[in-house]
Amino acid sequence: MPDQIISKEGYEKMEKEIEYLSTVKRKEIAESIQKAKDMGDLSENAEYHEAKDAQAYNEGKIIELKATIKNLTVVENGGSRDEIGMGSKITVKAGDKEKVYTIVSFNEVDPLEGKISNESPIGKAFLGKKKGEKVIVETPKGEVEYKILSIE
Repeated sequence: MPDQIISKEGYEKMEKEIEYLSTVKRKEIAESIQKAKDMGDLSENAEYHEAKDAQAYNEGKIIELKATIKNLTVVENGGSRDEIGMGSKITVKAGDKEKVYTIVSFNEVDPLEGKISNESPIGKAFLGKKKGEKVIVETPKGEVEYKILSIE
């Protein structure tokens, strides 16, 4: 699997999640397991089985995040205002509507805030483009032409 690129902020967010799951969440689950054990018979103890399931999920999530983080290339945000890259905040025009997007890594996506992934079709189409250029993006509703108005 090729390396995915991620912003410094996105990388730090993943590290914080690993830290939280490895310390706080792990401790909470261990306490839940102990409380359930103290109730007695484990064979019919729903709280015990739920806590063990939560523990398995938490450990799996930690392993998954650690594996993902090993295959990431951290890139600096923004940088050039001449060319769209990771972290660029862009204003584009499609038809008669203006939209503002920020190009982010996969774990920072938030469509409601205009944060689009560098790996999405629209994000890929904008990367490397300059102010004034037109970009055609294939969407589920058909082709959409965007004109790049500004890059921050």
